[in-house]
Amino acid sequence: MRPIDFERPAEFLRAQLLRPFSALADFLYPPACSVCGISTGGHRGVCAKCWSGIRFIERPYCEVLGIPFSHDLGAGILSAEAIANPPPFDRLRSAATHDHAVRDLVHGLKYRDRTDLAPMMAAWMLRASDGTVESCDALIPVPLHRTRMLARKFNQAAELARHMARLSGKPLLAATLIRVKRTSQQVGLGAKAREDNVRGAFAIAKGCENDIFGKRIVLIDDVYTTGATVSAASRTLRKAGAAEITVLTFARALSEPI
Repeated sequence: MRPIDFERPAEFLRAQLLRPFSALADFLYPPACSVCGISTGGHRGVCAKCWSGIRFIERPYCEVLGIPFSHDLGAGILSAEAIANPPPFDRLRSAATHDHAVRDLVHGLKYRDRTDLAPMMAAWMLRASDGTVESCDALIPVPLHRTRMLARKFNQAAELARHMARLSGKPLLAATLIRVKRTSQQVGLGAKAREDNVRGAFAIAKGCENDIFGKRIVLIDDVYTTGATVSAASRTLRKAGAAEITVLTFARALSEPI
């Protein structure tokens, strides 16, 4: 028997009380890969085959857009895209490229109501945040319009942000940034059409201006494609006086490292 941690008796007692229920849950719902469903040793995990297909985004990468480089060009190097078209946010970080298993995880959360995937995805995002979550003042999810929220029942970005706030202990401002314009689905739209679609779509909720002014904000979304949505949201945050804006997504569309 493991020694009792007398410094945290409440946590120990809770673990002992929940142990029979955990065993029952494992019996009724055996641990399986979060992507393909094959049996695994634990919940909220990925099997070896699916894991090998995940391309995590690691350094070296562009310090602004997080685009990975095929070779280390030295500290502080920026991509041509970041130099030619500086974004309205300070930096972008993403956990992995949007292909194979990662795409399945995103679609599972977003379209198949797999909210059970959010804790694992949030943990990967926290690891990829490059210390920005640790140093930020608050986490803000990219919001859905109220009509889409009624149809979908939950906001995938808010789910990721909620679990990240729990893991990091940082404040979650889920109602500070609001979507005031009902936009069309971004899927299938080109870069210019996406930009036009979300122009003027966001605002700061009345009375929440002090949540943003002078603060270091981490803006959370599930996928970065062309950046139109997070750029529109970032402009709203910047106009409200945000001192620093980091965009953090679970996945990003990327062909190959440059």
